[in-house]
Amino acid sequence: MMNQRMIRFTKFFLDFMFYSGFIIFLTLPLSLKFLGKYYSGIINEYFLFMLAVFGMSGIFGIMIISQLRKMMKTVIQESCFVYENVKSLNTMAVLSLCIVVMFVIKLCVLPTPATGVIVLVFFIAALFCEVLAHVFEEAVNYKEENDLTI
Repeated sequence: MMNQRMIRFTKFFLDFMFYSGFIIFLTLPLSLKFLGKYYSGIINEYFLFMLAVFGMSGIFGIMIISQLRKMMKTVIQESCFVYENVKSLNTMAVLSLCIVVMFVIKLCVLPTPATGVIVLVFFIAALFCEVLAHVFEEAVNYKEENDLTI
């Protein structure tokens, strides 16, 4: 029962993040203008650059959440160890590295400690996804081998 609640909560949270990601993406130009006016003038100086970095990273982030939602469907169906999840994990690793590249570029133009942290976090996320993809691939192979012996 508790496990089902956690699964439903996770699915709801992923759905919420997915749809709110679109809203945040669509309002990004207004948000950056607002932040440039009330937070830091440097945002106004580099407005198009910041819009490109945050916009592209936002798209990659939405795509990562989309892959997580796809994986969550297999959890709900109680068939987690499938090759589609391996593919999703590999895709998330690539998308995480795309975010790393975007923020390394930002780090070269506008270095901040937070940007360095984002680079590190998404690099670790890419490694994590890649390792987990290999683990899932082995689990799928064992499962299929086991299914054939029955």
